[in-house]
Amino acid sequence: MYNNYDPRLQDAGSYRQRRSDLMGQPPMMIPPPMPGGAAPSYSRGGPTPYGGPPVPPPHMVGGARVGGGGVGFNGYHEIEHGVRRGYEAGHGGGFSDRGGGGGGRVFGDRGLAVVCRVGRDITIEGHDVPKPIRMFQEANFPDYFLEVFARLGFVEPTPIQSQGWPMALRGRDLIGIAETGSGKTLAYLLPAFVHVSAQPRLAQGEGPIALVLAPTRELAVQIQEEAVKFGSYANIRSTCIYGGAPKGPQIRDLKRGVEIVIATPGRLIDMLEAQHTNLKRVTYLVLDEADRMLDMGFEPQIRKLVSQIRPDRQTLYWSATWPREVETLARQFLRNPYKVIIGSADLKANQSIRQVIEVMTDLEKYNRLIRLLKDVMDGSKILIFVETKKGCDQVTRQLRMDGWPALSIHGDKSQDERDWVLADFKSGRSPIMIATDVAARGLDVKDIKCVVNYDFPSSLEDYVHRIGRTGRAGASGTAFSFFTHGNANMQDLIKILQQAGQVVPPQLAALARSSGSNMGASGSNFRSRGRGGFGNRSSISGSNTIPLGGRRPY
Repeated sequence: MYNNYDPRLQDAGSYRQRRSDLMGQPPMMIPPPMPGGAAPSYSRGGPTPYGGPPVPPPHMVGGARVGGGGVGFNGYHEIEHGVRRGYEAGHGGGFSDRGGGGGGRVFGDRGLAVVCRVGRDITIEGHDVPKPIRMFQEANFPDYFLEVFARLGFVEPTPIQSQGWPMALRGRDLIGIAETGSGKTLAYLLPAFVHVSAQPRLAQGEGPIALVLAPTRELAVQIQEEAVKFGSYANIRSTCIYGGAPKGPQIRDLKRGVEIVIATPGRLIDMLEAQHTNLKRVTYLVLDEADRMLDMGFEPQIRKLVSQIRPDRQTLYWSATWPREVETLARQFLRNPYKVIIGSADLKANQSIRQVIEVMTDLEKYNRLIRLLKDVMDGSKILIFVETKKGCDQVTRQLRMDGWPALSIHGDKSQDERDWVLADFKSGRSPIMIATDVAARGLDVKDIKCVVNYDFPSSLEDYVHRIGRTGRAGASGTAFSFFTHGNANMQDLIKILQQAGQVVPPQLAALARSSGSNMGASGSNFRSRGRGGFGNRSSISGSNTIPLGGRRPY
């Protein structure tokens, strides 16, 4: 078959044959890419071309073919081979630990993998699914990754990492459904480093080996920050390609050659059309927040990009929800994928977030916001969502005039200003940030005490993702939402509250009984107390420069 993507498609030593073989070795045995030459090819159970000990066959590694031990990382080999093989195949059956230090323990009918998945609310689909890991060491990552985990204070894999790493390291396509803040970024980035390490080094003029597509520049930048933390130890280069920033440095990175590109669809297409890079070497593709990309109308751009990538790639498809259009696209892009769901694929809110819904009129919002800030403001970070760019700047301007240290961020702000606002917010210098939905997805800021939906969003998906900015990584948080008669879809909101064990306000229940079910959107309808309008971009951009008025109110 003629291939216009990469001549190695029919090569017996191509990445599809090499993708997992390296994972059979202890971390220190993973060889570096061979400079300027073809990558080595390995035969399972045979000697390595580096003169080291033989690569063990897949069934002797950890507890599944890849990704960790069923009874313990070192004790798994002591299980009788026939029973072990049945366990790996998912057939269950009781078995005992004969020599792994378990004292003759007898394990349950379906094994520890099932117990682990049930305990961590993991649902899986697919054939020959590897068992989840329980400790970082079981993933067989290089030692320097384990050192980074320790330095960052990571104790154990999150549920999506526990199951996602063994799946991705098999080289199979993967669908991952998990709420925001679940640790999914590392769930696909670390296997990307392993994948890249198994490929021939880039030649002059070649494009990336791994491509990560993200819906917003904020998310792309945050992915890049994680990539740098680990990539510097693996000697793997990455760059971030997104709009709103100068093209020069991005073009320079692409021309020099990078193994991993993290990009928003629009800017990447610009780079491809200008022939600053190409996708012929891409064998590892990640679509992060696929549901959000479809919501933002990126489907044509995604299709255009995927059409330029070799068809035998490995694709990882990540989403927080699983609506029909997201599933349809996955069916077209993925082949025989694993599927892992953390919690439920249905839309639901993080149960560690206390949700407070208050019914009011538009005119009551600002005064209620001030009372709320006086109650909760102690220097902690507070994120306020407003539906429109104009309303975002109006609220920011008024808060600053009233003495509150607030800054705004939205799509009309320059990239430099957005970076400055995010930096001040993350550091706590400006602990109040007002944002449109441009920051609702992908914003990863630690220790956000509460989220305020000044304007209730136009979709419940946005509501769930907005409030997901607090209560991350197992922490608790609070989300306040100002709900008006102009909003609708109360029944579905009530369902989300009930599923999360939250109190349904009597006013909201009464409103639901008397209203229709179509979702409506209310603008901020902010009243600026006669202090001027905000109609053009220059005045909008100036909201962050308003001097703080009066005495600090907290």
